[in-house]
Amino acid sequence: MTTAPVPTTVTAPRLSARGRLRPGLAIAWGVLALLVLAAVWPEALERQPPDHVDVVHALRSPDSTYWFGTDQLGRDIYSRVVHGTRLTLLLGVGSVALALVLGIFVSSLAILGGRAVDSLVMRVTDVLLAFPGMLLALLVVAILGPGTGNALIAIGLSTAPGFARLVRGEALAVRESGFVQAAVVLGRPTGAVHRDHLLPNSLPPVLVLATVNIGTAIIAGSSLSFLGLGPEAPAAEWGAMLAEGRDFLDSAWALTVFPGLALTCCVITLNVVGADLRRRFDGRSRDGDR
Repeated sequence: MTTAPVPTTVTAPRLSARGRLRPGLAIAWGVLALLVLAAVWPEALERQPPDHVDVVHALRSPDSTYWFGTDQLGRDIYSRVVHGTRLTLLLGVGSVALALVLGIFVSSLAILGGRAVDSLVMRVTDVLLAFPGMLLALLVVAILGPGTGNALIAIGLSTAPGFARLVRGEALAVRESGFVQAAVVLGRPTGAVHRDHLLPNSLPPVLVLATVNIGTAIIAGSSLSFLGLGPEAPAAEWGAMLAEGRDFLDSAWALTVFPGLALTCCVITLNVVGADLRRRFDGRSRDGDR
């Protein structure tokens, strides 16, 4: 997995002269807050239960009663989009968290294991990075079977090699710092130096960049759901809703348009917020180096 490099130039301040967020960023953070609310407490935004079947009103166009229309079973698309936020974010955030944990473990093994272990681990990582992440995810989910948990594991495992190389690179850069060299000269054990100095100082930029990768993981999770390898019916998930609506594009466009818009807005929002966090962290790091 390829991670975008950290910008090397100092960006403009993210606040206006009056200390307010720029409009674009304010909208992104507001949409993110709405997504979190929908994931944590969807009942606060729903109009009716997402699995409520009413075949009399099947394939109804958007109106004042059904804001996003209804699907082939008469279920409210708006409510299903709201409830689908939880599974969609779970696949994205959960898989990135799993990949980060695995990446930290693998990179720590490479650094603490000596030159031979480091070379072996990195060569295996390079081989895994040579394969497209989606192909690895499909391979894993084909072995484990469909389902939310298996899809999360598949995406996490396919993303982990990129995080392993990223964490290792940051840790090796920190290892050349003066305070780390001083700890080594003072005779501190290698494991203690790694735990107390290398990891705490190498993880912050990795965590910031991980927020950008959540959008990619969400797309991967929705792709697996679209193929029928993610959450199983009747669970509401945006990728699965897109798959259900592809047979009704001519007669009921709302089945695919609104889940697709929700997925697009979610990914764009996460990318904007993640890029802003990355720029802020880069600016603070440079201020601290002065």
